[in-house]
Amino acid sequence: MLFHNAQVMAPTGRLPKGWLLVDGTRIAAMGAGDPPEFSDHESIDAQGLTLLPGFVDIHVHGGGGAEAMDATPDALRTMARLYAQHGVTAFTATTWTDSDARITAALEVILEVQGRQPDGATLLGAYLEGPYLNPIRCGAQSTVHIRTAPRDEATAYLDMGVIRLVALAPEFEENGWLIEECVRRGITVSAAHTAATYDQMVAAVARGLTHATHSYNAMTGLHHREPGTLGAVMALPEIRAELIADNIHVHPASMRILYKAKGPDGLVLITDAMRGAGMPEGEYPIDERTVIVKDGAVRLPDGTLAGSILSLDRALHNLMQATGESLDVLWPTSSLNAARQIHVADRKSSLEVGKDADLVLVDADVNVRLTVAEGTVVHRAEI
Repeated sequence: MLFHNAQVMAPTGRLPKGWLLVDGTRIAAMGAGDPPEFSDHESIDAQGLTLLPGFVDIHVHGGGGAEAMDATPDALRTMARLYAQHGVTAFTATTWTDSDARITAALEVILEVQGRQPDGATLLGAYLEGPYLNPIRCGAQSTVHIRTAPRDEATAYLDMGVIRLVALAPEFEENGWLIEECVRRGITVSAAHTAATYDQMVAAVARGLTHATHSYNAMTGLHHREPGTLGAVMALPEIRAELIADNIHVHPASMRILYKAKGPDGLVLITDAMRGAGMPEGEYPIDERTVIVKDGAVRLPDGTLAGSILSLDRALHNLMQATGESLDVLWPTSSLNAARQIHVADRKSSLEVGKDADLVLVDADVNVRLTVAEGTVVHRAEI
């Protein structure tokens, strides 16, 4: 597969008229100007559109009427197909707070299905969001099952070998051992649904925490005498910060403030999307409860936000609008930074020879025209 007449977003900068050759599942060659002659390939005229690394959504629960907690292969494949339509070439399926049995069932199916999907984004593993959270910052997480981390239970999850990121409340000493154990195993740890003080966050970073789950949301806010969780996220360079850039969870001005604090290498765009993403407005189940999708938001009946219906292409577009920055600057927030956090950047999320051919072709407004996951076209619109 040969892309030509493309604006290729290489790590060293945009190639204003570039080309890229895919051979099998990998990027075989790339360069500026007109391509050399290659045989036995499909030629794609990009018509001046921008070729980016495929988006990576590491925090996403569902979409298309399905969720990871459904614990079925069909649910995960439905999600993978929907995400590919929005430029996502890889994702980690995200669990939420529930019983041990339900979390285990979801992880077992993610383990079974993970890898290349024939018609969607690649499933890279699991993101364990909860159940080891703080009930006073629960958001839409079920307080019935929130708990501190029992060694037997949490170790069993880790032993499955499918978890790439664990989100927990670091202020509880009972969760401290889990931070250290995850770091020992090469699993990223995130502060999530937390009332941690600034000092407690500093201590968690010393233990190895390097990530923040949906920054601003479900965490202690910034105060000038107690910087809180958010202050630590902004101030500590060890932490990369997730952002739900749907203009609902976080005001555009607050996005801009977080961007000023973290820079293009410190932000990780996520969707936190749930079952109703890509679906009509209406009511949808979440564990034993119901959420309402209306006016672009997902809420519990009491008005609490409960995930989103955001797509990653729109998140990147919204971040560009909020910050005034270009794709040239912000593209890592939709791919490379996430890949770094789950330790796959050696093979994914930048356009370099030898890396996986995960590609998305977009216009100036980040509308997706073509998605390629590990060398396979998984979504095509008119170019």
